[in-house]
Amino acid sequence: MWQNINNQLYKKFIFADFLEAFSFMKKVAEVAEKNQHHPNWTNVYNVVEIRLSTHDAGNVITDKDYHLAELIDAIH
Repeated sequence: MWQNINNQLYKKFIFADFLEAFSFMKKVAEVAEKNQHHPNWTNVYNVVEIRLSTHDAGNVITDKDYHLAELIDAIH
């Protein structure tokens, strides 16, 4: 479940290994580029943490973020 933390949608994804995490990130990158809305994220081994906010709107959560979160969930 996505959480609203500090005006960002946040979710942690845990995978079996680094390759699985990286594959997920590549798929998310393709969707983000297509939608011209890019996540803030970190990856350490099998963990990917994603934070979504809309920079153009002053770094707050907008419909763009909820839409991208739905697309990310569909990948995972």
